[in-house]
Amino acid sequence: MTSPRVAVSTDAAPAPRGHYSQARIVGDLIFTAGVLAFDPATNALVGAGDAAEQTRQIFRNLTAILAEAGASLDDVVKLTAFLQDLGRDRQAYDSVFPEFLTSPYPARLTAGARLGGDALVEIEVIAVRPQP
Repeated sequence: MTSPRVAVSTDAAPAPRGHYSQARIVGDLIFTAGVLAFDPATNALVGAGDAAEQTRQIFRNLTAILAEAGASLDDVVKLTAFLQDLGRDRQAYDSVFPEFLTSPYPARLTAGARLGGDALVEIEVIAVRPQP
């Protein structure tokens, strides 16, 4: 038997800029798309040149997406992040984590990648939906 696959969509996070869902729920798992630092109210990128501020906006966006899926950042088990410039931005990006996540922290991969425009950080997560 195949688990239902449910698309997640909320106006409290930026709308997809292509043919993808903000997140998908499959069984007890939530898979988000890669999230950038766009403000959902203005559709503008936040924090140009500031990896810490972009990371904060991404976590706000992820919080909204996960809430729509019935979860929170506490339910994240795996986080994958891409930084435009790993050497320059890793410390600023990493400094934001304790503002949004608590121990035990999710497993994490941080890699360098070419991101479009002024985007410095992109993050996707996998979370486990809490049991009622």
